[in-house]
Amino acid sequence: MKTIEVDARGEQCPIPMIKAKKALEELGGAGTVQIRVDNEIAVQNLKKMAAQKKLGFQSEKKGERDYQAELKQDSLPEAADGRGGAEQTGGEAVFQETEESYMNCAVGPQKHLVAAVGSRFMGDGSEELGRILMKGFLFALSQLDELPETILFYNGGAYLTTECPDSLEDLKAMENQGVEILTCGTCLDYYGLKEKLQVGGVTNMYQIAEKLAGATQVIQP
Repeated sequence: MKTIEVDARGEQCPIPMIKAKKALEELGGAGTVQIRVDNEIAVQNLKKMAAQKKLGFQSEKKGERDYQAELKQDSLPEAADGRGGAEQTGGEAVFQETEESYMNCAVGPQKHLVAAVGSRFMGDGSEELGRILMKGFLFALSQLDELPETILFYNGGAYLTTECPDSLEDLKAMENQGVEILTCGTCLDYYGLKEKLQVGGVTNMYQIAEKLAGATQVIQP
């Protein structure tokens, strides 16, 4: 039986889950994925993913900030029911939406998914953590099986298409795959960023309203 080893220590959420998913796909059938991570939250996320995919799961703490999770696959994984949501664990949100989106094959080309990003940070509280979370969100968005049709950036979100290099590569990759990326022109002018736009095009509030009104689902990180 094939075994794939993955080292995701030092990686931010949701990268360990994405690496585990890709390793499972690489198995192509029965086998085991052994993935090393450096925190218990990642272990719990992997456990939830295993339960959703009906995989065998076990984990072991190898040392300080060193855990090994094992996902055992007897055949090709089954699709989950697509229910989303974040669960609170130890005061920190467990990232479920992304992985469940991977396993939900019900979304067809008729779906108009729009992401609306109004800040360079994700959530309230620490700005440093907010940057890390936003970087992880945009990377996770770029890894979805069904990419959004459009990503809208406005207010502080305008910095993400101009002066924040962390996510530009992910945004450009999505644009190359046909995702429409639009940044509010008024916002670019207000922050003095109009000449610094590095990905996508400029839009206005009427078009933003049109895109949001025409969406079948809107994601707001």
